[in-house]
Amino acid sequence: MRYLLDTCTLLWLARGDRALPQRVRDTLSKPGIAVTVSTASAWEIAIKHGLGRLPLPVPLAQFLPDVRARYALDSLPIDEESALHVAKLPSLHADPFDRMLVSQAIVHGLTIVTPDPLVAQYPARTVW
Repeated sequence: MRYLLDTCTLLWLARGDRALPQRVRDTLSKPGIAVTVSTASAWEIAIKHGLGRLPLPVPLAQFLPDVRARYALDSLPIDEESALHVAKLPSLHADPFDRMLVSQAIVHGLTIVTPDPLVAQYPARTVW
């Protein structure tokens, strides 16, 4: 199984936040699975941090590489096919970052790890 972390899931994982249910932690730590972080999440984190809405424990440039190394997370760039696929999605969610994650999940056959009920309404696999 291949998973794509929603940005909030990534942040909760990085912080050891209790908002991330134990069953989700267990799923992400199973042997033989691939867990991925989108460049869209890096972009979202950079914007929110730059606006002062997301404090980080280390400098921004260090945060995501450290988290990816600690949890053996793969990086998923934003590719043209995923970017163009956004236009095919129904307008259920206004957040452009979530829409990109949905598109990437569909295009790349990933399951999104998210608590967001709007994301779960799209034709992408989700788990929570």
